[in-house]
Amino acid sequence: MIVETYILYLGTVLLFFAHPPGPSQLLFVGGSLQHGLKGAMPIMAGDLSANAIQIIIAGFGLASLIALSATAFTVLKYLGVAYLIWMGVRMIRDATRPRKARPAPSRGVLFRSGFMTSAANPYAVVFFAALFPQFISLDAPVAPQVAILGATYLVIDGAILIAMGACATRLVAALGSKFEKWLSITSGAALILAAIAIGLRGEPEAAK
Repeated sequence: MIVETYILYLGTVLLFFAHPPGPSQLLFVGGSLQHGLKGAMPIMAGDLSANAIQIIIAGFGLASLIALSATAFTVLKYLGVAYLIWMGVRMIRDATRPRKARPAPSRGVLFRSGFMTSAANPYAVVFFAALFPQFISLDAPVAPQVAILGATYLVIDGAILIAMGACATRLVAALGSKFEKWLSITSGAALILAAIAIGLRGEPEAAK
């Protein structure tokens, strides 16, 4: 992979993240508000682990198998939508509880929530499968190129998550607990809206 191609890929990925927060980002912000930035790290680990698996699936071309079956894709999509809505409702519910009444989840629970929220979006595999071929040269081994592109995406994703979580916790420290409550409720509501938006999206062209 030549340097010019890699720089173009970096720019493309950064532009991709220049949009309103997605479900995983909203979950991490909510987790940072409830458990602190350090305490929310298992959520990020779960999110990036799911992304890594999605990247591997896309790299081996299995995304096309998902796209070929409209029924399978639709089932996966609506299962994911239901899970994301449930997570949003839980975020709102937890935000309205007194802090002392909130149960403290284990690292494993937080990891699973991050993993499942990311894995619940079937479009992610299709996205990676559409993105990577634009920057892969067939004149060189494909696997190392997928590894470089995938690792780069994960590093950028992780850095953005940490920045968002840090900003949220600093705002709460500056503005107080009432701001934390309403920011958590807003994040939960936005997660529900993001789930609905995923549900309203059509299937990829190959699945029709």
